[in-house]
Amino acid sequence: MTKRWLPIAAVALPALALAGIGLAHPTLLNPGTAEWWTTLHLVLVPVFPLLAVSVWVLLRHDRTAVGWGGRVAATTYVVFYTALDAVSGIATGTVVRAGEAADSDVVGALFAAGNLLGHVGGYAFFVAVILVLGSAWRGGARGWTIYAAAPILLVAGYLFTTSHIYWPKGGLTMIASAVGFVLVELTPRASSATRSIRP
Repeated sequence: MTKRWLPIAAVALPALALAGIGLAHPTLLNPGTAEWWTTLHLVLVPVFPLLAVSVWVLLRHDRTAVGWGGRVAATTYVVFYTALDAVSGIATGTVVRAGEAADSDVVGALFAAGNLLGHVGGYAFFVAVILVLGSAWRGGARGWTIYAAAPILLVAGYLFTTSHIYWPKGGLTMIASAVGFVLVELTPRASSATRSIRP
């Protein structure tokens, strides 16, 4: 029973943790929020990559091109989204704390660079979600759980490309991702052999 709950926890907790942290995310960066803005994004540095762990757990039995594609997409997400966190989170908060105006050209340039990194990371995560669903389907996943998971994850994956973890949109996106991942994990496969067939 414990072994069964470990992968469920692994696919659900990262997104739920991000939804929870998102409740404390300042809506705007200004001198009054700069210190917490910086601290929060330092906390997020090891948390954002855990979304990729959810993907890797769901793909753990898949040795096909679809599975490896999902792993590559999840890794791409980690690289670019961590960079977004560093640039638009830590760097902007740090310079505003140091006295830079929140609406200055410097802060604007940092946000612009971070947004580009975030879009790449967000779309990489969306691709990873699509490949998780493709892997599950190819592995024989059928039934109400996968049929429910597919629209939930596709909508959540797309919304994540623009929502970050701000509430309500971003937080609800993370909760939906957790629900979708758990549904995929709970979906029985036709056979374990099917999952490891190479293309």
